[in-house]
Amino acid sequence: MRLVKDVMITDVVTISPFAKMREALSLMKRHKIKSLVVDKQNQHDAFGLITYSDILKTVIAEEGDIDLLNVYDICAKPVIAVGEELAIQHVAKLMTTHRVKRLLVVHNNDLVGMVAMNDIMEKLLSEIE
Repeated sequence: MRLVKDVMITDVVTISPFAKMREALSLMKRHKIKSLVVDKQNQHDAFGLITYSDILKTVIAEEGDIDLLNVYDICAKPVIAVGEELAIQHVAKLMTTHRVKRLLVVHNNDLVGMVAMNDIMEKLLSEIE
């Protein structure tokens, strides 16, 4: 049985919830990624996530100003987080049930990675070849 730790990415890019959207877009462009993890404000807070979908809705469709909007204004928070020892079948169920493509991976409420639908599918497809 495959576990989250077998498919997750550990090189996760984070951003402050108080950063402006211009900074978030710049980070996404520089790292060629489609999402950023939004840092917790304190140890008892939850992580957030900002994705292309969030940006498309708020910045493009609703004509939001990237120099006025903070990441916190747009991000999803809290996000679903799982442990690295969880079976992938449960992750797939969470993703389909909640209609999300990415889940954070935490250990003792600290971020250790992210697992995306694409990561799971790439692993499956690599086993077919």
